[in-house]
Amino acid sequence: MTTHKIAIIKGDGIGVDVVNEGMKVLDALAPKYGIIWDYTEFDWSSDYYFEHGKMMPDDSLETLEPFNAVFLGAVGHPAIQDNITLDGLLLPIRRRFDQYICLRPSVLYPGVESPLTGKKPYDIDLVVIRENTEGEYLNIGGFAYHQSPDEVAVQTAVYTRKGCERAIRYAFDLAQKRGKKNHVTSITKSNALGYMTLWDRTFAEIAEEYSEIETTSLLIDAACMDLVRKPEMFDVIVAPNLFGDIVTDIGAIITGSMGLACSANINPDTSVPSMFEPTHGSAPDIAGQGIANPMAQILTGSMMLRHLGEEAAAADVDAAVLQLIEQGEILTPDLGGSSTTEAVGDAIAEIVSR
Repeated sequence: MTTHKIAIIKGDGIGVDVVNEGMKVLDALAPKYGIIWDYTEFDWSSDYYFEHGKMMPDDSLETLEPFNAVFLGAVGHPAIQDNITLDGLLLPIRRRFDQYICLRPSVLYPGVESPLTGKKPYDIDLVVIRENTEGEYLNIGGFAYHQSPDEVAVQTAVYTRKGCERAIRYAFDLAQKRGKKNHVTSITKSNALGYMTLWDRTFAEIAEEYSEIETTSLLIDAACMDLVRKPEMFDVIVAPNLFGDIVTDIGAIITGSMGLACSANINPDTSVPSMFEPTHGSAPDIAGQGIANPMAQILTGSMMLRHLGEEAAAADVDAAVLQLIEQGEILTPDLGGSSTTEAVGDAIAEIVSR
């Protein structure tokens, strides 16, 4: 038996709904694989903010340190500015545990219709490596003459050689491991942002070490255009923090639904916790209605399993989700079905328990 110590943060909105289903699936497969889940649930959320004036306690990062992973639903509330919810919870966790890789796959599964005309299953099969701790998200800057007619805001993007190199190298290693198109695409905006050429130079230098991998360098505007007009060209994409965030929303929607968009914030050093959360956000407009698609959270659970070394269990979860999508009978409304969040979770849990 193997015990994994997991911090559960359900967060806000549909985060609560989908984490419940994600845990249901993890629990269902545990006996077959000799896994013991040691869950600790934390109520850190917008409700916590309304009560305490902050998203989580002052010692929360120290509290999370002993865990193997953090399983997060979503944070965000219409009554709170997004920068408060993000910089009060999500971003400090990423930075404290140096979760420098944000891994976000986008796959067009059989049985799912892309909004792009004529796309067949697996025509779109890409993964984005988003540098996860630098760029604009480092939150360096400030205001002058705050809340006056002469107000000035400065937001500084920070790039280090170390930060660029480790994200880019991870992308090349992943392209080798995937063994599909053997292609890595780098995305910047260095024609206008001249100091971002640090990323471009680092990408070119590392590419020389991987002679079998083809490369393309695109500006962010061209990359967004190509993700829509010819997504088949992409295999592994590597991008700075902000641009990685942008292109992964495009990747999610062209593959049929944000409800399939899983995500992982990874530090390959397993002595500190990595964090696993879907891309879709808290979706307050549908929270509590039982119609949110839990598949993104469940697939995020698969990513967590894989990171924890439970490869066979992760493969079972992936196969169960694919089976349900292909059958097309138990699906939430975003995928054209009429089933509830709980019904989808129950069905996947039943498959993985066999």
